Amino acid sequence: MRGKIFRNSFLLSLLTLLVSGTLFCTMLYHEYERRSFDSLSVEAQQLMQSMAYADLSQLRSPDRVTHIGNDGTILYDSTGTTEWATSLETAHPEIAQARANGSGHFARHAENPGQRELHFALQLPDGSLLHLTRSQPSLGRMLLDMLWPFTLTLAVLLALAAWLSLRLARQITGKINSISLSEPHDIYPELQPLVQRLQQQNEIIRRQMDQLRQRIREFDAITENMGEGLLLLDSKGNILSVNTGIRQLLNCENATHLRSFDQIPGLIEAAEQALAGRRGEHLQTLPDRTLQFIANPVLASGQVAGAVVLAMDVTEQQQREALRREFSANVSHELKTPLTAISGFAELIREGLVPQDKVQEFAGDIYRESQRLVDLVEDIIDLSHLDEGGTGFEMEPVDLHQLCQQVLESLQPVAQRSQVQLQLEGDVQTISGAAQILHEMVYNLCDNAIKYNRPGGHVRLWVGQRKGRTILEVSDTGIGIPYAHQSRVFERFYRVDKSHSRAVGGTGLGLSIVKHAAQFHNAQLQLESQPEVGTTITVIF
Repeated sequence: MRGKIFRNSFLLSLLTLLVSGTLFCTMLYHEYERRSFDSLSVEAQQLMQSMAYADLSQLRSPDRVTHIGNDGTILYDSTGTTEWATSLETAHPEIAQARANGSGHFARHAENPGQRELHFALQLPDGSLLHLTRSQPSLGRMLLDMLWPFTLTLAVLLALAAWLSLRLARQITGKINSISLSEPHDIYPELQPLVQRLQQQNEIIRRQMDQLRQRIREFDAITENMGEGLLLLDSKGNILSVNTGIRQLLNCENATHLRSFDQIPGLIEAAEQALAGRRGEHLQTLPDRTLQFIANPVLASGQVAGAVVLAMDVTEQQQREALRREFSANVSHELKTPLTAISGFAELIREGLVPQDKVQEFAGDIYRESQRLVDLVEDIIDLSHLDEGGTGFEMEPVDLHQLCQQVLESLQPVAQRSQVQLQLEGDVQTISGAAQILHEMVYNLCDNAIKYNRPGGHVRLWVGQRKGRTILEVSDTGIGIPYAHQSRVFERFYRVDKSHSRAVGGTGLGLSIVKHAAQFHNAQLQLESQPEVGTTITVIF
C-alpha cells in the first residue's frame, strides 16, 4: 500500500507539473501570438495611413508587405514575388475574412522547420487588400531553446515531489496500520471519520450477511418444499442451484451443466431459448411420464445473466386431456347413433313409406332410441356433477341396506323381463354419504348385473362389515369379463362386447359413474370376474 501511495502521489505530482507546464507554455505562446497579431494590425493601420502620402515601395517594414488588387492581382510585394497570386481565398483564409469582415488573420507552419508564419490582411477603402506576413519561432522551437533550464527545473521539482510523496506514504500507512477497529485510540483527527465509517461499514456488512443467510435459508426452504422442479443456470449454462423436486424428476444429483441433460432435449431447448433472451416452453414425453419445462431469462442491466427453469410433471393433466378428447369423441358418436335412427324412422313415416300396420312398430323403435338418448344425457349429467366434486350434494346418514332394497324394487320389472332373480342379503349398515349419488352407484351396478346376465341367472347383493369397514358386494352369474379388459371397464364408453352392449341398450357410462361415485365417498372398488362364470364388484367404504 505504501508503494501504491508513493507511486500515485509521485505520478500525480509529475502529471501536475507536466500539465501545468504545458498549459503555461501554450497560454504564453498564444498570448505571444495574439500580441504579434495586434502588432501586425497596428502596423497595417499605419501603412494604410502612410499610403495616402507615399508609395508602398518607399515605406519600410520588418515584415513582408503585399498589396492585392480587387481582381486578385499582386500590385506590390516587398519580396518582389507573385507566386501566390492564384486562389488567394483558398490558400489564405485571412484574405477571405478580410473581404467579408474588413480584416482577417491566420497562422500556419512555415516551410522552414521551427518557424511559424503569421498572416494579417486589411481591406483598404478602395477595396484592395493590404497583406502582412511575419515569421516567428514555433512553440516547439521556443521550448527547445529553453530545454536546459526547463529540464533542470523539472528535475529539481520531481526530486522534491518524490521526497514529499515518500514521506506522505509513510505517515499515512503508519497510522492506518496502527488503527484497531475494535478499540480505536491515538489516531489523527483526520482519520477519525475513516475509522467511524469503517466501523459502520463492518456493522452494515454484518447485518447484511445475517439477512443474506436468512434469505438463503428461506429460499432453500421454499424451493425444497415446491412440488415443481427448479433449476437455476448462469449465462453459460452452468447449474447454480437445483431443488429436491427436480432431483426427483430428472435424477440430476451430479449434473453441473445444462448439457448434462442430453437425454431430455426438451429441457435443453427451453433453457437455451431463455439464455437467448426469450421465454421457452416445451413438453417432454418420457417412457413413464410427461414433463413440462418453462424457462425464463434473468436480466441484469439489460443483459441475460442466466435462466430459471421450472419443471412440472403433467402426466395426469395430459392423461385427463386425452380422456377429455376421447370422451368428447365418444359422446358425439353415442349421441349421433340414436339421433340418426330417430331421424331415419321419422323421415320414413313422414314420407308415407311405412305401411300402416308397421307404424306402431316404428314408433316403438323411435321411443326406444329416444329413451336411450335420454338415459345417455342423464348419465353424462351425472358424470359432470361428479367431475365437479359433487357440488350441491349434502352428506347425511344413509342406510345402505334399505337403499339397496329400494333399487332392487325399481329394477324388478327389468329383471323379470330378463328372467334374472334378484337377492339382497346382509344387515343394516349406516354410512355418511350423498343419498342420490349412492343410489346412482347401486342402480348402475345392479342394472349392469342384470343386462349382462343370462336367462335363469341371478344377482346377489350383500351389505355388511368386514374388518371394521362397511362393504357392498354385487355378484352375478352373467357372461363375465375377460381378464384383458378388466382394467378398463371403468373407463367412459368402454365396452367389452359392443354388439351385446348395444343390444341391451347400455350407454357405456354405468361403471364410470360407479367409479366416480366411489371416489366421491372415498371408497375402494374391487373387481373379480371369470368369463361365462360371473362377476363380483365390491365397494369398500
